[in-house]
Amino acid sequence: MSIHTRDVPAGAGRKRLDLARIAGFLILLVATVTMLSPVWFMISTSLKTSKELLVFPPTFIPKVFAWENFSELFINNDIKLGEQYKNSLIVAVVTVIGTVLSSSFVAFGFARYRTKASGFMFMLVLSTLMLPYPAIMIPQFLLFMNLGLHDSLLPLILPSFFGSAYMIFLLKQFFSTMPDELYDAGRIDGCSEFRLYWNLTLPLAQPALATVAIFSFIWSWNDLLGPVLYLDSQENFTLPVGMAAMLSSKFRLAPWHLLMAASILAVLPIVLLFAVAQKRFVEGIVLTGIK
Repeated sequence: MSIHTRDVPAGAGRKRLDLARIAGFLILLVATVTMLSPVWFMISTSLKTSKELLVFPPTFIPKVFAWENFSELFINNDIKLGEQYKNSLIVAVVTVIGTVLSSSFVAFGFARYRTKASGFMFMLVLSTLMLPYPAIMIPQFLLFMNLGLHDSLLPLILPSFFGSAYMIFLLKQFFSTMPDELYDAGRIDGCSEFRLYWNLTLPLAQPALATVAIFSFIWSWNDLLGPVLYLDSQENFTLPVGMAAMLSSKFRLAPWHLLMAASILAVLPIVLLFAVAQKRFVEGIVLTGIK
């Protein structure tokens, strides 16, 4: 009994594969265009004049590129983007320093010094992640009010010097992967416990520290609730508060072209930070998840 098989052309399988690749490419292209369309809308609107904003249907490419929109953000007394940018940079940079120092110090203690109560204390620290910010917002606000720090940048900065539970968790996972023999060698060479932390652990933990720094910078840079809660004077406004104020009654019509220009300037530090620290960031995310 013979079985007859149907001959399949050699190029048929390759043709199906090529069609599948083309279909996948088209799907990814449509998804990419869809995701990038808000970015194009932001860039296009930022370069339009106030008159062109009212044109219907809206134009995708500005007829006249109004580059002066970016300079107006800094010279308009109702906006004062320069002061807001400076305040946001101060808060974000100091917050990064405070978070990295305090969280790494606590994480080093949890990773290197194991006692009967260390596990319980670590779980107690992690349990604070379940507390929503509104639960501590009022007590924290009353605390800073009684300290006379209201309407200043200090309430936005000081909490970072007392550690972050999430950052402590990330760094503790990384520190736990370092071998005990490394610290034994440091003690034999005469290192104190602080030097083991400062001169040995931190230089080897650069990927994890870069991850913590990027997260801290982004969260602080984009924070709106904290500045709204503590800041009253316009000269103390951070960038998110200043951009929200642009939609207030100061303007007869909402200056969407200026707001989009401010949004581009607000995104630039985050993009630049990620571009510079991308390798360390990805490496830190991978290594902190080893355990």
